[in-house]
Amino acid sequence: MKILLTGATGYIGQRLLPALAAAGHEVVCLVRDARRFALPDTLAEVLRPLVRVAQGDLLKPETLADLPLDIDAAYYLVHSMSGGDKDFFELEQQSARHFTQYLDRTAARQVIYLSGIANDAGLSVHLRSRSAVESVLAAAQQAQLTVLRASIIIGSGSASFEIIRDIVEKLPVMVTPRWLNSRCQPLG
Repeated sequence: MKILLTGATGYIGQRLLPALAAAGHEVVCLVRDARRFALPDTLAEVLRPLVRVAQGDLLKPETLADLPLDIDAAYYLVHSMSGGDKDFFELEQQSARHFTQYLDRTAARQVIYLSGIANDAGLSVHLRSRSAVESVLAAAQQAQLTVLRASIIIGSGSASFEIIRDIVEKLPVMVTPRWLNSRCQPLG
């Protein structure tokens, strides 16, 4: 199976890539800057021929022209964690729209999207954005959408883990932000 992996530079992407290659899949990693992307150390040398790096930016659809059209499935692991609230929300949806425009030209029949738990009316801008992206991806004409709704992902090197560790190491006492009152089921 030929799989497009977006978000290959992120915490989940770096761990998913070796597993996909070990299962015998051909993996195309979409990254914004190929010069800054290194294959994970956990990817065995014998599996490296199964991996291809493609450079493109989902916010610039013209950079997606050379992506392969013969993919069977795609992982959408793209999540921005910066930008102003208003711009962030729109940019996330724009990125997903460009992805589905590309996807609708491919042979892909399945998209797997890593979203966030979204069962609360008082969601943060980030979680509202993830839900909106889910709606955009669901509108893809060719591919079926599988959504994985994860809470905070904790593991050495993950953004959440590093933020928590940094806070604990530097602040002996802290006034807790509102989001600490949110119940979640962390993944490790």
